[in-house]
Amino acid sequence: MEQPAGGAEPAEEADGAAESLDRPLPEGVRRKVVLLVADAFGALTVGELPGQLRQYARFTPTRRAKFAGNAMAAALESDPAFRRRIGERIARSQPELARALTSGAPPAAADPVDVAAVAYVLRPEGWVKLVAAVGEEVQRADAERADEETRRELVRLREELAQARDRTRAETERLRAELDASRKEAESVQRKLRSALSEVKRGEAALRKGSAEADAVRAEAAARVSAAESESRRLKARLAEAEAAVEAGRRAAREGRSAEDMRLRLLLDTVLDAAQGLRRELALPPASIRPADGVDAVEPGRMSPKDIAARALSETDPALLDQLLALPQVHLIVDGYNVTKTGYPQMPLEKQRLRLLGGLSALAARTGAEVTCVFDGAELAAPVLLAPPRGVRVLFSKAGVTADELIRQLARAEPPGRPVVVVSTDREVADGVAKAGARPVASALLLKRLSRV
Repeated sequence: MEQPAGGAEPAEEADGAAESLDRPLPEGVRRKVVLLVADAFGALTVGELPGQLRQYARFTPTRRAKFAGNAMAAALESDPAFRRRIGERIARSQPELARALTSGAPPAAADPVDVAAVAYVLRPEGWVKLVAAVGEEVQRADAERADEETRRELVRLREELAQARDRTRAETERLRAELDASRKEAESVQRKLRSALSEVKRGEAALRKGSAEADAVRAEAAARVSAAESESRRLKARLAEAEAAVEAGRRAAREGRSAEDMRLRLLLDTVLDAAQGLRRELALPPASIRPADGVDAVEPGRMSPKDIAARALSETDPALLDQLLALPQVHLIVDGYNVTKTGYPQMPLEKQRLRLLGGLSALAARTGAEVTCVFDGAELAAPVLLAPPRGVRVLFSKAGVTADELIRQLARAEPPGRPVVVVSTDREVADGVAKAGARPVASALLLKRLSRV
């Protein structure tokens, strides 16, 4: 293997291992080292390259410096054989600089960065001091260059500031001139406006005078027309009052007869159905009783009333509700949410309503009773979209009215004598409808009855 010019290998083996940098290479020197290695890289065979650099063997020097710069710098620092081979190629390409560095007298005219980069690769005696001195020189040059750029930037900014002040001064003068012109124009417009206002006032005065004369004429005519219209309105009012009184009397008579007829008819139907139901229940023969049959006596083979045991139904027996619903013209009023929250409170309100109304529809079809189901609608944000099932009247209470109050109103609306059954566990509701003559039953009784439908 060829030896580097000027004895670079002995210098490296003797002193290079003892000398080392105590700080990173200056960035400019490092870039130059990478470029030198990239150029000398292509003269080596694949076997002479470290393993981590063999993949870059076919790259051009530019691409090699771009993609393998860090790897080449690391190999140059850690692999003496690789560094020696690169030094040999650099000594061949730059023999004068290599001999000058080896002799310890670098040329004064050479670029300090090039000198430091070659010294870093060849590592002659004193190379650390040389690289450090070049680094300080580069930093000093960078600082001077930065100071110079800062001074130039400061001069430029001062010039721009002066120009901006000049522009501002000129713009201010222009705006002042425009303001003066605007003020003069405004004064002229104000004078014209005052003149126009004076003319308008004179015209308004003339108009008011003419309007006053016209108003006087119109007022006189209007007074005459008003007198005639007043008399006409008085006569029409008297006629309308007479017609309204007659119509009110007729309507009152019709409404009175209609309400009383409806209540009497409903009560009569209730009495007739009760009588027919009682006749069917007792199985009475058609009017065959004679006065002698009413004499209290014991007929042969007949049991006395005391021999028949008294029978009563429990308040929780669904048969009690069946007996009540069998009454003629019975009206069943249901406290909807009271029943659903007793039977299935875990369901959503919509499904509670649908389940209860389905059971009530089947119960109405089986018994023929009038069924009204009342829900509390005071807190509804929007109307409920609900199609009432056949045979069931569905009502929601209005805002400010509770379902309990609506149930009591329904019970009081029925005529005396008609059987009314109210389903609610609420004690206040039960007491209120009982005072109106209705029969309260518990919600659990209706739930048991619906479970059999």
